[in-house]
Amino acid sequence: MTHHPTSAPQHETGKGVAFGLAAYMAWGCFPLFFALFQGVPAFEILLHRVIWSCLFLVGLVTLLGRWAPIRRAIAEPRRLGRVLGCALLIALNWGLYIYSVETRHVLQASLGYFMTPLVNVGLGMLVLRERMARLQGVAVGLAGLAIAIQLVMLGELPWISLALAFSFGTYGLLRKQVPLDGLSGLFVETLLLLPLALMALGWLTQAELSHFLDDGRTTGLLVASGVITALPLLAFAGAARRLRLATLGFLMYLNPTIQFFIALLVFHEPLAPVQLTTFVLIWTGLALYSWSAWQSRPREASTPAPSSR
Repeated sequence: MTHHPTSAPQHETGKGVAFGLAAYMAWGCFPLFFALFQGVPAFEILLHRVIWSCLFLVGLVTLLGRWAPIRRAIAEPRRLGRVLGCALLIALNWGLYIYSVETRHVLQASLGYFMTPLVNVGLGMLVLRERMARLQGVAVGLAGLAIAIQLVMLGELPWISLALAFSFGTYGLLRKQVPLDGLSGLFVETLLLLPLALMALGWLTQAELSHFLDDGRTTGLLVASGVITALPLLAFAGAARRLRLATLGFLMYLNPTIQFFIALLVFHEPLAPVQLTTFVLIWTGLALYSWSAWQSRPREASTPAPSSR
């Protein structure tokens, strides 16, 4: 059978797309899960997400026999700089997202994740020297115009949207450059956050502010938050190692689209005319960006997947 030299990169790209779809569809449904918590502050949920994600990954790494790369990474602290950056960024993103659901600002969260692909384009150009097509430049400009309109008309920045977009966009950029496979990188990220989470939870428990053992339902939800956090993030890490930032941005439309309809149809959040204008501008930018990405698809399909080192 004839071997085609591009078959391996194309196979890796296909796997990356599958991982990306799984991750973004799961994230899109996250508001439904975090809305189940009643009376538990976002900060405490964040602590449990870190702790139970890490413990879940301990079992998964052991089951798969994947401790070797993790031991090598921990033995070389100089490799951990970007991983620590990833850990802090994803913790910030997690906390803001839980807060947005808790305070019923899911539309703002949706807007933030609609903006992230355009943030990815900008970061790809500035940091990775990826070329920005003319339409992509227009798309990024429309996103800036949308934010300016909201600032002028409402007198305030959509800070939740901006913080979510830039924290997750930068996380994707750093994660792409981490010289670890998806599982190992994700575990080291949560491991770096674990001591802080345990100390904070200890303080909450001592101050009798912890809700962990209030009732079986709350305890079960807090433990489950680790599993449902780890699985899609693991899938995203697998996608980030195989795909360009532009491709990740394209797949990401699923996540905010699901959130947008959950905000309107399930949580019944109001959509003011200014907010609708902002969304329309972002959607227009994404349409231009998508057309540009579609036009360049043959070049992207032949791009080798990043190598794991």
